[in-house]
Amino acid sequence: MNRSTPTPTLPLSLLALVALALLVSALHPYDRATWWMETAPVFIIAPVLVATHRRLPLTTLLQVLIALHALVLIVGGAYTYARVPFGFWLQEVGHFERNPYDRIGHFFQGMVPCLAAREIFIRLGIVRGRRMAGFLALCVAMMISACYELIEWGAAVALGQGADEFLGTQGDPWDTQSDMFMALIGASFTNLVLAGFHDWQISRMAGRRWMN
Repeated sequence: MNRSTPTPTLPLSLLALVALALLVSALHPYDRATWWMETAPVFIIAPVLVATHRRLPLTTLLQVLIALHALVLIVGGAYTYARVPFGFWLQEVGHFERNPYDRIGHFFQGMVPCLAAREIFIRLGIVRGRRMAGFLALCVAMMISACYELIEWGAAVALGQGADEFLGTQGDPWDTQSDMFMALIGASFTNLVLAGFHDWQISRMAGRRWMN
């Protein structure tokens, strides 16, 4: 077997893990409507990844981070972001004014879409040049972040006070700006920290090294 050919064991294991977490979280979520809204991206993305896996298998790095992002969403949907126990622990340790789990979610919201866009741009030859691919991938991640904030705004208008659990603002008037800033940090982390390893994995799958 070619060493650059991804084994199906990893995607199947990650899919099973996410499916199990989704099932457990659905049993007794804090707020059912919030659970549906927070886990909706998992229900949308998972079938797409399954359908395209044979034609365009993803790098191991991207597969793992997508699964981690899904778990972050699922946990946030089960407890609501403002009530996640791990967030309360971080709040105590870091002496934060609020439960910071929501910030983790938005960090992943920037990091993972940026990495996914970067992989598509490079592997499909859509963008020439590593720096341009990273810049445009960051733009895609920030567009997704902005669209998500608009969805939250729409939920707030439609549901009124019923949207509080979904929004998870915890009384912060700058929550929208902070969320997008965390997404920017996540996307920048992809380009500054993960890009080199990502390029190496792409080169192994393609049988060649990505060149500037």
